[in-house]
Amino acid sequence: MARVFMLGATGTIGQATLRALLRRGYEVVCWVRPRAGVGGRLKQAEIERLLAGATLRFGAVTDAEALRRDGFRGEHFDALVSCLASRTGAPRDAWAIDHDAHVHALAAAREAGVTQMVLLSAICVQKPRLAFQQAKQAFEQKLVASGLDYSIVRPTAFFKSLSGQIERVARGNKPFMLFGDGGLTACKPISDDDLGDYLADCLHLPERRNRILPIGGPGEAITPRQQGELLFAVLGREPRFRQVPVALLDLIIAVLATLGRLVPSLADKAELARIGRYYATESMLVLDTATGRYDAAATPSTGTQTLTAFYAGLAAGSAAAPERGDHAVF
Repeated sequence: MARVFMLGATGTIGQATLRALLRRGYEVVCWVRPRAGVGGRLKQAEIERLLAGATLRFGAVTDAEALRRDGFRGEHFDALVSCLASRTGAPRDAWAIDHDAHVHALAAAREAGVTQMVLLSAICVQKPRLAFQQAKQAFEQKLVASGLDYSIVRPTAFFKSLSGQIERVARGNKPFMLFGDGGLTACKPISDDDLGDYLADCLHLPERRNRILPIGGPGEAITPRQQGELLFAVLGREPRFRQVPVALLDLIIAVLATLGRLVPSLADKAELARIGRYYATESMLVLDTATGRYDAAATPSTGTQTLTAFYAGLAAGSAAAPERGDHAVF
């Protein structure tokens, strides 16, 4: 039974990945914050219930010495699995978590005998215009050069990232908001459980080693307008849309960036607005570097859970809407 050291287990994808690892018989040790969850609301006892079946060790992922001393503890591990990501994507947070924390973890893992790492990254690092994308890409490069076997998994949109308008449409009877005509972008959304299974299987499938792996969920790529149509269909209502010009985001970014020179917190908000604009104008699909176009056919699919079924479960009340927290801008 291989020993796995895991980062980022308390997020929704981390929880799904942990469940997948445990089902496959791995012994998993998780390094988690003493107060995890959105806003740090989860206390230690709640975290232990959430991550039942794993061994938990508590500390800050940004503390390299604590990670080595209290996390790895001089013990042997076979693999490092990370679902860790910055909570906001703001530059300071991104470089501290998406890059620096991973660099420290990689160094400690090598000392512990780890020979393989599975990293949850993001498909948007193909076109790294934002701080969090640049930080992720910089660590990807360090991992590739490390000499460890690696699997860098770059998923497309998550179900969680496409759930931001469910409550306002379902309970508020409001229109579905679109940037432009709703056809500017497309993605192949993937569920937490399907992605967790994919990540866990990277540990034992040789064809996934030493590769960068873009991955989406089952079915065809879907545009924001089609997402809205799906949501209205499961609610049994006629589709209602409101179109917002992308230029409005440009104006917001310009104003926040200007004010951010005087008020640092507004500079972070400007970066969040840039993130929002990126996702409003760039598809989460494989980028054809020769043509500069996104290619749905070249974007692999996995799993069985569909966005339609996810929306239907939320509409029927059989599933709760995922908590999006600091990632709501995505």
